[in-house]
Parts: sequence; structure tokens; C-alpha cells
Amino acid sequence: MNNYLIPANSKKSQLILGFFTPVDLILFGSGVGITLILLLLVQSTNIGIMILILSPALITGFLVMPIPNYHNVLQFIVNIYTFFSERRRYYWRGWCHDVEE
Repeated sequence: MNNYLIPANSKKSQLILGFFTPVDLILFGSGVGITLILLLLVQSTNIGIMILILSPALITGFLVMPIPNYHNVLQFIVNIYTFFSERRRYYWRGWCHDVEE
């Protein structure tokens, strides 16, 4: 009866908390660290300045946010970049390819 059952979430066991790679946590941690340092150094009541101070944590949090069909937003952006920057001329090498010599 050779039926094999592979769980759908088998890759999640390799991730930290089921969602993050070490690179994701380093990226998010650095964004939060920069934000904390800026919060300690800059004393302001201006809402625009506060949004700029919080932007490193918000941006890195957005980049490591999981989305369907991709690991996270950062991986999706990398895939878009490689699609548009790589060669897009595809050569057919199928079984009915006529070899001209």
C-alpha cells in the first residue's frame, strides 16, 4: 500500500517560530534597534518626526511579514527584481526541437 503522507507544513519546522529565518530576525532586530536608539536620542513632539523615527521598525516589520505563496514580502520583492533584471529570452529545448547544424 505504499502511500506517503508529507505534511503541508514540513518547511515550517525549519523556521524560527514557524515563520522566520535567522536573516529575517537579524533584519527586524536591527530595525527595532535603530528605532530604539533614535527614540532615546531624539526628543520631539512633532508627529512627522515621530513617524520618521519609527520608520526603521515599521519598514523591517513590513519586509519580514509573511504573505501567501511566498516566504515574506522581502522574498517577493527579490523575486520581482530577479524577474525584471534577468534575461527573458527563453530558448526552447524540448523533445520536438529541430537541431540545425
